[in-house]
Amino acid sequence: MNNAAKYFQKQMENEEFRNSYFAEKIKLDLEFLIDELVDNINSEKPKTQLLRHVKKIKNTLAHA
Repeated sequence: MNNAAKYFQKQMENEEFRNSYFAEKIKLDLEFLIDELVDNINSEKPKTQLLRHVKKIKNTLAHA
């Protein structure tokens, strides 16, 4: 394990850091999924594909 990985593991022991890290990760995941959905809407993808993306967003929110 390199120094960065060791430092990250040590930081993850801190509850405030861990909570902030996961909150930001979820935020970035949602931003990516929404951007992907918008791109698919703009390129007129089939309804079933759009609904799959909505389901991914719902799952991400449910696990937040």
